Order: sequence, then structure tokens, then C-alpha cells
Amino acid sequence: MSEMKKIKNLKEFSTSADRFEGANLLCPGCAHSIIVREVLNATNDDLVLAASTGCLEVCTAVYPYTSWDASWIHIGFENGSTAVAGAEAMYKALKNKGRLKQPDRNPKFVAFGGDGASYDIGFQWISGCMERGHNMMYVVLDNEVYANTGGQRSSSTPIGASATTTPAGRVSYGETKNKKDMMSIMAAHHIPYAAQVAPNKWKDMVKKIQHGMEVDGPVFINAVSPCTTEWKFDPKDTMHITDLATDSLVFPLYEIIDGHELNITYRPKNVVPVEEYLAAQGRFKHLFKDEYKYLIKEWQERVDANWAYLNRREEARV
Repeated sequence: MSEMKKIKNLKEFSTSADRFEGANLLCPGCAHSIIVREVLNATNDDLVLAASTGCLEVCTAVYPYTSWDASWIHIGFENGSTAVAGAEAMYKALKNKGRLKQPDRNPKFVAFGGDGASYDIGFQWISGCMERGHNMMYVVLDNEVYANTGGQRSSSTPIGASATTTPAGRVSYGETKNKKDMMSIMAAHHIPYAAQVAPNKWKDMVKKIQHGMEVDGPVFINAVSPCTTEWKFDPKDTMHITDLATDSLVFPLYEIIDGHELNITYRPKNVVPVEEYLAAQGRFKHLFKDEYKYLIKEWQERVDANWAYLNRREEARV
């Protein structure tokens, strides 16, 4: 087990040696780069990284350039998880055979994917990695839409959001399905650790990433990643939108240990109405028309019910 990196304050954290460089083509205000840097800066371990096709991959690896100052693999849209799982299996096999050239180095294996690559296209691949017990971490950059390919809905897109394949208009209020509960699905694989994180709560994220790095077995991390382009907000407001996501409890922060023990890791002192979260994003502006306002009330009821459920789960300790 490697020595855990000690981080004293935000300045020290933000100026850590970058293995993800600032030179990339991601949109101004994109939360992906913030999350990736927070994940990589949380550890001093050697890393083998993979990325599924998506905003992160196409904007950070434009041949012959790269933003990655670490071992990095990309194969396809669906298989960022199995790419890094294959590297992990190879490392384990070579170590068992005594064929590693640097046997004292113990890299960690981390894959990144958007919600399209994770909730949808690569869903079975991630499930397989979790079920097989690969010693790896999978991080979802959850911006709730196929942002790289034109703003189509995914199974992470929340009800009422306007996307290019579920546009709001005279006969539709946008997405009609509730967001898939990936945390519960991944926890149902009885993996050692699953956690939900947000880039505005960097201490909470660091603690969870560091715990995940020390776990023996598969780890699933779901990170909210506001998309200035498809959520339709000013690029300077990324952290404000993220604050609204966590403080309205639309995106609660919690962890699930060994598939059942749930711990809430952030409780807002002042809970923000869901309406404020929705009002800050252009993708929900149609919900404030008289004919669709009932959906805002349903949103609040759904968020309240989910928060009550998480609290019951935590209290039950089962």
C-alpha cells in the first residue's frame, strides 16, 4: 500500500504537479478538466489512464499533441473501462511471473468516461469490469448529455431537460424519463467502493479518490460535470451551477461501501430549492411556462424523496 498524499490547503492542491496539462480544446467553463485534475492531483501514485471517446478524449489527444503527462490509452467509445482493465490484468500477470522491469512500482489504473460512454454505450463493459473484480477505478464525467456529438439525450439526462433528440416545444417538455441510478446499479455489483462527487467540494472528492486508490478491487466514481454548452449557462458560472446541484440535493454527495453501507458525506447548511437550480440553466427554461410548472413541483418532490431515502439507508447501516 502506497503512502497517502497529504494535502494541506487548496493552494497546495491546485499547484500540485500536473499530469493533466492546461493545454486542451475543452470548452471554456467545462468541468471535465477540473474533475480530472482533482482526481489526478489527489494521489502521487504512478497511474495508467484510459478514456472513452467523448469530450475529454477528443479535446485532449489531437494528434500529434496530448494533454496527458502519464500513461494513457484510448480505444473506442464503449471500452475505456476494459482498456484499463486489460492493462491491469497484464500488469498482474507479469508481476506474478516476475517479468516486470520495475517490480517496485505499483501503478493505479483509472478510466474516465462521459455519461454517454458509461450510462449507455459502455454500460455492459463497465459492469463486466466490476463483476470480474479488476483492481481499477472508473470515473464518470456526468454532464447528462452526449455533449461531444451534438447534445443528444442519454439515460443520464434528467426529466424535463431539452436535448437535441428530446427537444422542448409545443407538444413536448423535453426528456420524459427519469435519470438512471448508476450508483445503485454499480453498488449492486457488491464492489468495495462507490462514491458520488462534485468538483466544487474538492476536499470531499480528494478523500473519496484517496480511499478508492487504497481499496483492493473495483471502484466506481460518479462526478457531476456541468456543461456550459448543453446546459446553457455562462462559462464563468460553472462552480455556481455545481454549488446549486449539491446544495439543492439534486446531486447529493455520498458513498456506498461493499455494496450496502451508505454514508452521506455532505449536508448543506442551507438547502436550496430545486427551482433555483433549474432556473440557472437554459435547458430547463421552458419548465417555467404555465403549462409545465407542475414538473418543477414534481422535481422537488422527487429530490426530497430521494434525500429521505438516502438518510434512511444511512441510518439503517445495512
